[in-house]
Order: sequence, then structure tokens, then C-alpha cells
Amino acid sequence: MSTYAIGDIQGCYDPFMRLLETVQFDPEKDKLMLTGDLINRGPQSLKTLRFITGLGPRALTVLGNHDLTLLAVGSGVIPFKPKHHTFDDILNAPDCTFLLDWLQQCPLMHHDEALGFTLVHAGLHPAWDLNLALSLAAEVESVLRGPEAKRLFEHLYGNIPDTWDPNLTGWDRLRFIVNCFTRMRYCNAAGQLDFSTVHPPEQQESSYPFLPWFRVPNRKNADLNIIFGHWAALEGKTETPKVFALDTGCVWGNCLTALRLEDCRHFTAQCQPTP
Repeated sequence: MSTYAIGDIQGCYDPFMRLLETVQFDPEKDKLMLTGDLINRGPQSLKTLRFITGLGPRALTVLGNHDLTLLAVGSGVIPFKPKHHTFDDILNAPDCTFLLDWLQQCPLMHHDEALGFTLVHAGLHPAWDLNLALSLAAEVESVLRGPEAKRLFEHLYGNIPDTWDPNLTGWDRLRFIVNCFTRMRYCNAAGQLDFSTVHPPEQQESSYPFLPWFRVPNRKNADLNIIFGHWAALEGKTETPKVFALDTGCVWGNCLTALRLEDCRHFTAQCQPTP
């Protein structure tokens, strides 16, 4: 039995199938751990989501920002925008309610004690150790799965507050937690987030005062093996031990990447078949 962590699929169903064929994925024995952003931007969101839900307990995903956007559109909180959203196939599907309900039950974070890996979409705030991060994820998940879910979507979007404070309360607290798990890239030693850029660190000006979240000194989760997606511009490179970036930009024409957790071997499938 093998466990494969796979980066952001974003509706790229065909490369996903090629990657599973490459690793000889056996749904009777193997498992998938997915970094979220299963849908949107790519051409086959519905087919991708149906396949993953059909795997039952053999597949686990954390929620990404695009997955949350689908849920917010599905709940009627934000409008569908054809220029930005390519998941109308899901919204118009006869099994839409089932698929959205399934997605709404997915976690923001998963820790596999046996394998020794922690799975998130964007990252873990440098001030959070494992127990705190799991507790904060559970705070959001309980609201997301309950009667206040629509109100959560109504208060979900925005960049403020941008600094972690354990005394945060209400929607500000939940928004900050979600932003860390699903949108974070850069952070400073004071715990402040910056959402102004997606560029990798080598392209930043020397005066830029923020660091990738995984390079912040004295990070309290540095002992964890962390798998994340979200940041395609990194091209899978972090230069940081125990931190595995798996979004390698398949939806932008690059490749989809898997990491076999038992031996940390990487596998890839190109967005388009090689001639």
C-alpha cells in the first residue's frame, strides 16, 4: 500500500489520470492525500470532483481557496463570474448538492500521525504549533459544517486582520484562520501576512520585509513534515527541510506532481501528453 500526496488539480482531470497511471495507483490498496483546489480554472471540474468523491475513504483532501469559492457561490453569497469561475459544470450537475455537501465536510488541515506528515493547502502560520493549528482548523470546520456556514461565507473575504493575535474573536478570527490555511504565502516575524504578491522569493526586491511563511525564523511548526500546494510560482522548490511544495502549476500548462509519502519520491505528469 502506498500513499500519494498530490498538488492542486484545479479541474485538470486528464493530467490527474495520467499521474495516477504513472504511479500505478490501485484504489483497492493505495490512498490519496490532496492539497485542495480540486476545481476551477481547469476544464473538467465536475469530472475531477466526481472521481475523487467516488474513491470514498481512499482519498482525503483539505480545502483550498478555490474550493471555498465554489461553496460560497453555491450558497448564493457571491455571484458566479464566468471570467473567473469554470465550475459551472458542477453548479448545473444533477448531483451538485451531494458534491457541495461532500466538499463542505472536508477539513482545512490533516495530520497523519502514522506517516508523520501534515497536509494543508497554503501553509501553517509560523506562530502555530501542531496542536494549536489543529484546534484553530477545527474552529472553522465546526462553523463550516453547521447552520452558520452561509454567514461564514458572508464574512470570509478580506485581508484584515493581517496579524495573528490569540485574542481575536468572531468573524475576524475565523477569517484570519482561513486566510492562513488557504491563502498565505508571505509572513514576517511579527506574524503579519502579506497578500500583495505571488512571486517566488528570488524575484522579490531585497527591501521586501516579508519571508515565505516556511522560512520565518523560530517557526513553531518547523518539526513537522508539511505538505502544501497553492503557490505554483515556487515550482515545487522551497529550499527548506521537511517542507514539500506540490503545486507545480498544472493548470498553467506545467505539470501535476505527486509525492509518495513512504519514500518521499516525486512523480509528475505533464499538462499535455508529450508528442
